[in-house]
Amino acid sequence: MGEPSDVDAFQGFGRHPGWPARLGPLVTEAGAVVLRPPRLRDAAAWSRIRLRDRVYLQRWEPTSAGSWQERNSRLAWPAQWSALRGLGRRGQALPFTITVDGDLAGQLTVGNIVRGALRSGWIGYWVTQRLAGRGVATAAVALAVDHCFGPAGLHRLEATVRPENTASVRVLEKSMFRREGLFERYLDVAGDWRDHYVYGLTVEELPQGAVELLVREGRARRP
Repeated sequence: MGEPSDVDAFQGFGRHPGWPARLGPLVTEAGAVVLRPPRLRDAAAWSRIRLRDRVYLQRWEPTSAGSWQERNSRLAWPAQWSALRGLGRRGQALPFTITVDGDLAGQLTVGNIVRGALRSGWIGYWVTQRLAGRGVATAAVALAVDHCFGPAGLHRLEATVRPENTASVRVLEKSMFRREGLFERYLDVAGDWRDHYVYGLTVEELPQGAVELLVREGRARRP
């Protein structure tokens, strides 16, 4: 079975609102940021970034079985891609690859999606170290927030972040996420149980949209 080459190839699986989708572009200092569904052929670029940026990424990510090399090799990607696509097709997640000027630059996932009376999900993301601090994560989160509160039909988003991760805290706060509390010893990260802030945002708090807020503040522009 061949992989889909673009969003149109997923059409037949669109039983859940909001995925698949292609979001953006939104132009930042680093280039044009786009969110798109992951592709099987992302393996080489994904692995190259993950292996190169190990020190930068590993300190923030949950502890997992196996070595970093094993979990982030090219051979590890097909299983991850298949799992992400399955979650998207079942409506349990909105998985995206972040690209900048067409090149893979990271990932963003809206997961644990619950419909019914709650209509919520959590948001997580990572961006290559080479583009850190240049507005890529902020633009990606803004695009995802507007999509979640629009076509995806969600009412609330949550995010958790270690207090020490000040860069990620700034990303969330630029999209108007508010700190709701502290989860003590919440996740096993880098070999120990780490406290995490929990941030929340509901659709009523951002009536103009996250992208519009960034544009008005001069942090990004539409092409």
